[in-house]
This record gives sequence, structure tokens and C-alpha cells, in this order.
Amino acid sequence: MMQITLLDGSIGQEIVKRSGDRPTPLWSTSVMIDKPDVVSAVHGDYFAVGATVATSNTYAVHRDRLVRAGMENRFEELLEIAMSQAEKARDAHGSGRIAAALGPIGASYRPDLDIPLETAKALFSELIRLMEPKADLFLLETVSSVDHARGALLGCADTNKPVWLAVSVNDEDGTRLRSGEPLQDLAPVIAEFAPAAVLINCSRPEAIGVGLEIIKGFGRPFGAYANGFTGISEGFLQEAPTVDALEERRDLGPAEYAEFVMGWVAMGATIVGGCCEVGPAHIAEVARRLRAAGHEII
Repeated sequence: MMQITLLDGSIGQEIVKRSGDRPTPLWSTSVMIDKPDVVSAVHGDYFAVGATVATSNTYAVHRDRLVRAGMENRFEELLEIAMSQAEKARDAHGSGRIAAALGPIGASYRPDLDIPLETAKALFSELIRLMEPKADLFLLETVSSVDHARGALLGCADTNKPVWLAVSVNDEDGTRLRSGEPLQDLAPVIAEFAPAAVLINCSRPEAIGVGLEIIKGFGRPFGAYANGFTGISEGFLQEAPTVDALEERRDLGPAEYAEFVMGWVAMGATIVGGCCEVGPAHIAEVARRLRAAGHEII
């Protein structure tokens, strides 16, 4: 039996749902200004059902996104609120780690935006510096191209804390990144930067198994956390989209999702959890199944 790190599930989507506010291009970022306690409540619910890591609500807190909304002056404030709310939930629970989330610059699932490496390095480096005091580890999420991976990891070069790289794969072909590049093309980047773990995230669970077969060959701890979307719509790939353009699956309940996760664990995955539309009930069932199989959740 194995020791398994159990991540939380959907953070941004869950916060938006609970806030009762209409989705905006800033996703769950604006909730932190008016209803910050919603954030700690979501983290707390995941801890309560068995998760051992709180992923900070910082995925969309990037300077370029805030500039579009006329809120760049609140950049550092929003980061502090997000990290403090995760810390509040962790302290109330009495244990756990905080993963500082770093989402893509510009937009999700858009490798075509072609962010220059030096620009990416500077932006990610600033985020690392500001979140480092409260972070136990850094989680680079929804990385959709080889250059995205390289730029993000360059920005993490000065931290001594663990860095986990989570890549998003094509929903129809899990052997490829969303850019279309073979997942195997990440091998030199992984060898150069040696992240503490390599994961697949925010992809259909059906696509993840074949991707993990490749990632496990990189020689790093590995795992996955899938989304519960029917797919990434064309509407969501437009300028400044909102999550209204994405549809939640109705066939991926807690039992169905946990079955996928147990398959990944059988392949050797030691870090698992959920992404968008995978909620506390899903994580609770994953925790139950892991324990029933004799695994230790750490």
C-alpha cells in the first residue's frame, strides 16, 4: 500500500457557486474582495472530508488579468487575502499544507498566446516572492505547452520550496499537451528543472491514464486531478471569457470520479485530487476509497 497526498477539488468554481455572484472574467478573484470568508469555508470543507492540501485561490490573480479589469492596484492585496484564507482554514483544521496556485498568464487553454519566456519568468518570479511566506509548495497549474512549462519553471528558480508542475492535456488525446505538442517533449524541461512532482490537471479524466503512462517515465513523483467539464468550448477560448461558456458533466458523480482516481493510483500515482467541477463530495469518496484500499493519506 502507498502513501497518497490528497489534494482538494475545485476551488474557483466552488467559490463562484457559493458566492451567488455572476461569473466574471476574473473568475473567483472578485469574491475575495466582498466575501473573503467564502474562500476559507471552501478550503475548510475539503480539509474536513480528507484533503491534506489547500490550493490557494490565486489561479487567476495575474497582473495582466487585473489590468483588464482596472484592478492592478489590488494585486498584492488579493494575493494576501487568498493566502490568508487558506492559512485560516488550515489552522482551524489543525494540519495540512498550502499549495500556492499559479495559473496561466493571459488565459487558460491558450498556448497560442505565446508569452515570451523572459516575460513569463518575471511574472511568475514576482508571484513566488509574494506568496512564499505562507506557501508550503507551489503548484503551476494548467500548463498547456512546453514553453509555458519552461517559462513558469524559470520563474520558480529562486525558491527553495517544492514546485509541482501540472500540465493540461488534449481531451481527446492524453498523449499531447493542449498545444498539440507530444507530452514526451516535456522530458528535457523536467530533466533541467527537476520539479518535485509532475501532474496532469484540468483535463477529462478519460484522457489522463495514457498521459500518466508517459509522465511516470520522467522519474518524478506523479499524479493527476481531472475536471468535470463536458469539454473546453470555443466560447471559452475567446477574449476574456467567463465560466458560463463551460458545461458541467452530469455523468461524473463521486463514485464515477473515484473509480478514475483509483485507476491512477494503481498506475503508481501518489498525488491525486480534483479540478473544476469536482467538489467536496467527490473528494470525500476518493478519501473513503483510498482508505478502504489500505492506502495512507498524508
